[in-house]
Amino acid sequence: MMRKVEIRDHRREMYSFRLRLSASAGFILFFFFLLVARFIYLQIIQHEHFQTLAENNRISIIPIAPNRGLILDRNGVVLARNYSAYTLEITPSKVKNLNRTIDALSKYIEIAPADRKRFKRLLEESHDFESLPIRTRLSDEEVARFAVNSFRFPGIEINARLFRQYTEGELISPFIGYIGRINDNDLEKIDSAGDTSNYKGTDYIGKMGIEQSFEKKLHGTTGFDQVEVDSSGRAVRTLSRASPTSGDTITLTIDSKLQEIAKSAFGDYRGALIAIDPNNGEILAFVSKPGFDPNLFVEGIDSQSWQDLNNSPDKPLVNRALRGEYPPGSTFKPFMALAGLQLKARSPQDTISDPGYFALPGKTHHYRDWKPGGHGTVDLHKSIVVSCDTYYYGLANLLGIDKIHDFLGQFGFGKKTGIDIGGELSGNLPSAQWKQKRYKQPWYAGDTIPVGIGQGYDLTTPLQLAFATAILASNGTAYRPHLIGTIRDSKTGKIEKSPSPFLYKLDIDPEYMADVRSAMIDVTKPGGTAATVGTGAPYEIAGKTGTAQVIAIKQGEKYVASRIQERYRDHALFIAYAPADHPKIALAVLVENGGHGGSTAGPIARQVMDYYLLKKLPKNMVTQEKTDAPAD
Repeated sequence: MMRKVEIRDHRREMYSFRLRLSASAGFILFFFFLLVARFIYLQIIQHEHFQTLAENNRISIIPIAPNRGLILDRNGVVLARNYSAYTLEITPSKVKNLNRTIDALSKYIEIAPADRKRFKRLLEESHDFESLPIRTRLSDEEVARFAVNSFRFPGIEINARLFRQYTEGELISPFIGYIGRINDNDLEKIDSAGDTSNYKGTDYIGKMGIEQSFEKKLHGTTGFDQVEVDSSGRAVRTLSRASPTSGDTITLTIDSKLQEIAKSAFGDYRGALIAIDPNNGEILAFVSKPGFDPNLFVEGIDSQSWQDLNNSPDKPLVNRALRGEYPPGSTFKPFMALAGLQLKARSPQDTISDPGYFALPGKTHHYRDWKPGGHGTVDLHKSIVVSCDTYYYGLANLLGIDKIHDFLGQFGFGKKTGIDIGGELSGNLPSAQWKQKRYKQPWYAGDTIPVGIGQGYDLTTPLQLAFATAILASNGTAYRPHLIGTIRDSKTGKIEKSPSPFLYKLDIDPEYMADVRSAMIDVTKPGGTAATVGTGAPYEIAGKTGTAQVIAIKQGEKYVASRIQERYRDHALFIAYAPADHPKIALAVLVENGGHGGSTAGPIARQVMDYYLLKKLPKNMVTQEKTDAPAD
């Protein structure tokens, strides 16, 4: 059998081979050119971008929180400072089981139930990637113990942190405020102000008082370290550093020793005191009692302490000096007297006959004087010295509410003083328009009468009352009350003074001002309602007592303090300035449920004036200083 021989077309096969070879070569060249193009794109066009990414993988930017600025009193006493301490911190995103990890951690470092509660609250308020403290202020022994066992606890580390300390505690809380951890509301404010980068690495921010109002000055400028890291994220070396700039140093006008004496003078009473230099508006003492320890808030206040403060019937969280609104009582009378004189409703020589009450013409309702039977014949001088209510009932009726509102508004009543910390309330100086707007009711003549003695719809803060008294003391010149003395720039060392405190000069006849000031001096002399306050003083005191009702007493009933629950008794008030001829200090004192101003609020004012003018310590403090003195 013959085999079939296939005749091959070599030329055709060669052509097909070359065609396939060309197609393969073209395909390879196409992808080669794609690779070259990609290489050029990555290495040349995108070189800068990927170099930055590589650098970011190699380099870590670590923020360095600045030292918060110091706060000093007028004599250089440090009121708020910083100290460094070790903190045990957890980054929740790096820990698988928080509760189990904390339990294991407590075998090496003591973690109290309060620490766990605080950490839980911080965890709810923060992001998982943030490092949160579980224990602060570790001892050297605790630091060493953890360092040996740190490999067991990924996501947990010890950091050195700065902490705020308020050296005078509760004494300075009314004006110093406090700092606390940054929350979501704070972050929104920081973002809207464009300060986000400056708060990297910062956990705390001012929450009240000076700390909040001057946050930008106190915070400083955040620095950073540019650190080279290995593939494990561990620091290899520091490439560069931009040092942080500390916050500015603020010196206050407060005299911390005077503040201590003023607070101590209240004893067990609640209340407020503001002392001002009437020549420039500097606040010398700023008391709200009781207060709170601002150190409690620095690391996050524990729930028990918060409940104790928040639920206390004494309301220690209320700033009585700034936000307490009270009837001014008879401390209103010197200002009413000036209104009567300046507006020509009465002259200094005009007299009234005081039967112990006042009644509107054609009305049977009696507005009672504090003294049954009255004070007899009363002129302007006597009306202030003996605090005759009937005189001012009649004067208020003569003036009318709108004239009272317009004239007394010049002394700062019914409006904010403009003090350089936030939170101030404006009190209330009523008018017919105010009542219509507030209650949708017309103003009646009977509404005006109690305003004449600082009651009715009339409300003022202790700060406003001190401001008004300072205007009297300075013969009508108003200076803005302020707590800031100077601010020293931490970068340049330049000292910036508080802006000019001058506000305005009242257009009041100097003779009328002298008539009222003369009567206020006699208030503290024999026969006056504050005679005991002036007894033995080597300088003259001009003052005015006040008693403000907390609850109304029915007509015909007699007020007997011992029959009334303590918290419903009258408030005691006292305003004063001294020395009367050349005043250096003006003050307002309010004692909640203290009764009569002359016997309760007046002695507090006297202790403050004695120390400020004579450097005389109260007897209890002299005894204390002798007890505390070191032995020879």
